[in-house]
Amino acid sequence: MRQIAQRDDIRDLILDGVDSLLSRYGYRKMTMDDLAAAVGIGKGTIYLHFSSKEEVALSHIDRIIERLCDELELLARAKEPVDLRIRKMLQLRVLFRFDSVQHYTQSLNDLLSALRPSFLARRQNHFEQEAEIFVRVLEEGRRENTFQFHNSRVTARTLLMATNSLLPYSLNARELGERSFLSDQAARIAELLLSGLRSRRKKGGK
Repeated sequence: MRQIAQRDDIRDLILDGVDSLLSRYGYRKMTMDDLAAAVGIGKGTIYLHFSSKEEVALSHIDRIIERLCDELELLARAKEPVDLRIRKMLQLRVLFRFDSVQHYTQSLNDLLSALRPSFLARRQNHFEQEAEIFVRVLEEGRRENTFQFHNSRVTARTLLMATNSLLPYSLNARELGERSFLSDQAARIAELLLSGLRSRRKKGGK
C-alpha cells in the first residue's frame, strides 16, 4: 500500500478508481473508503490530492476533457484542409466522450445529479476550452478564404452546441446507440455546419 501511495502517477490511479466506482455504484453510493480500497491506498492519501468526494468526481470529468483537448489540438495542427480538420474535430468531441463513459449505465447528468450546480459550471468551462481550439482553426480558414463568418468565438460555440445533442450528458450509452451510428450522425451534422461556413467563392470554385 505504501509503495502505491508513493507512485508518481498516484493521482491518475485515484481517478482510474473513481471511473470504476462511478460505473459500478454511481456518485451517491460511492464512498471515499470504497475508493481507497479500489486503489489500494489509505483514505488519507486521497485527501492529499483531492479535498473532497465532490472534487475527486469532478476531477475525473476534468481529466476526460484534458485528454480530449490534447487530441483536438493534434487535429487542429494537422496538415490537412481546415474544413476536414473541423469535421474530424466535431466527430472526435462526440466519440471521445462516448468512449470514455460508454461503460456507465447512467447518463452523466444522472450520475452526478448530486453535484449538479458544480457539474454544470465545470461543463461550461469544458466547452470554453474546446471552443478556444476551434476558434484557431476557424480563423485560419477565414484567412485563407475557405470559411466565411462574422465572429469566430460565436461560430465555435455554435459548432459545439450543434453537436452537444450527441454527448453522453442527458443520454446513457444505450440511448446513444452504437458507436458507428453516433459517428455517422456526428459526420452528418458536421457536414451541414460546414456547408454554411464555406465561403461562396470556395463553393462556386471561383
